[in-house]
This record gives sequence, structure tokens and C-alpha cells, in this order.
Amino acid sequence: MGSDRHQMEDILKKVQEGSLSIEEAKEQLATYEDLGFVKVDHHRKKRQGFPEVIYGEGKSVDQITTIIEAIRAKENDILVTRISQEKADGILQKHPELSYDQVARIVYWKAKPSNQNKNNYIAIICAGTSDLHVAEEAALTAEVLGSNVRRFYDVGVAGIHRLLDKANDIQQATASVVVAGMEGALPSVVGGLVSHPVIAVPTSVGYGANFQGLSALLTMLNSCASGISVVNIDNGFGGAYNAVLIDRLANKK
Repeated sequence: MGSDRHQMEDILKKVQEGSLSIEEAKEQLATYEDLGFVKVDHHRKKRQGFPEVIYGEGKSVDQITTIIEAIRAKENDILVTRISQEKADGILQKHPELSYDQVARIVYWKAKPSNQNKNNYIAIICAGTSDLHVAEEAALTAEVLGSNVRRFYDVGVAGIHRLLDKANDIQQATASVVVAGMEGALPSVVGGLVSHPVIAVPTSVGYGANFQGLSALLTMLNSCASGISVVNIDNGFGGAYNAVLIDRLANKK
């Protein structure tokens, strides 16, 4: 917060000297930008370490591109989740410098490369191919937020030898995000193999009694393995965000 204080002092001195108007100073000191339909939180990166992320579902292309323009003006990274191909086409038409990942359903742009420790990484572990869109939402989110990621896909409990073959690599991670549908047993297995935090992400993949992911959610909440935290159904973004916070603490050490 020391840099914020110096910036504020510089602005106030400029007002005192007359080189900056009061209105200009207010604009520079504002913590958010009111665009009418949305208030863009420009101060979030200073408070939490990451700029505001745009949840794309339910927003129009025009609304999303307006928010993107406001965030880009501050030279912050762009991350827009839950974007269909149709919406992505409209966004990229106005902002061709952005990228779209169809599997993760994410539009993104990084202002500068990550300076994270190259040896540290988050393990993104996915039970089956049907869970890939949630796993890739988690993986790409973690990468855009500045962490290194290693992917371990299609290692569900129905063929547990596939997971055990990768156990040593997974154990070296700073955190694991484990994505699974059906009965959702994979996080418990991983939790019994590693000494780092595990973030479990239930998916809505499964047959009728899966109840759109509710059975996987309840399995994960009732896990007997220690060190497991659970986010909401299909919330790859939330799982990755928590893992990145853990990874940042590990990098500080």
C-alpha cells in the first residue's frame, strides 16, 4: 500500500501546484469507474492482486466489450469466463488482440508474462474427457492469473492406475484442482496421496441420479480425506482462483 500513498501524495501536490485540476485528480483517485450499467472495480488488483474478472454469461457482447475497454485502459489483464463461440466472435471482432479458448469458454489477454517461480506449478487433475471444459476453465484461469500449470487429464478412479502413474508429479505441485463428475470420488483419492491443499470441483456430468452434479458435490463435501476444500458445481474458475492464492504464498516463501 506504500506505492498507493506516494501516488496519492503526487496527485495532491499537482493539485496544489495547479498542474492538475480537481476533476482530473478525482478521476485518478477513483477506485471504480461508473459506466452506468456496471461499476468497474479498478482498485481490485491493488486490494487482491488480480484485476476484476468478467463473468460473461447473461451479459451482451456490447456490455462485455465496454467493460473490456475500461479494464484495458488501465493496462490490466483481461479474463472473461463463460463465453459462447457466438459471443466470442462478436468480442474478437471489436478486440482482435484478445484470444478465445473454445474448450474453456474463456476470452483472455495478458498485459505481461508471469514472473512466477518456474519450478512451482498447480496440478489440474481431470477425471474424464467429459469434464474437460471445467478443467480447462480452471487451467486457463490459473495461467492468466500468473501461475504455472500442469495438466493431468483422464485419470479417473475407474482406471486408477492412470492416476498412480502420475502421482509423483502431482505430489510436487503447490496445490491441486481436482475436477470430477459422476460420483465425484477422485478428490478423495488425490487427497490421500498429497501433502498440499486440494480444491475439489464437482461437475454436472453424470446420469439421472447425479442430479446435475449434486451427487458429486455431496461426495466431495463428505470426503474422509483431509485438506480438501470444495467449490460449487462446474466452478473451474473458483477452484483455480483459490489454487493461485495458495501458489502465490508458496512462491513468496
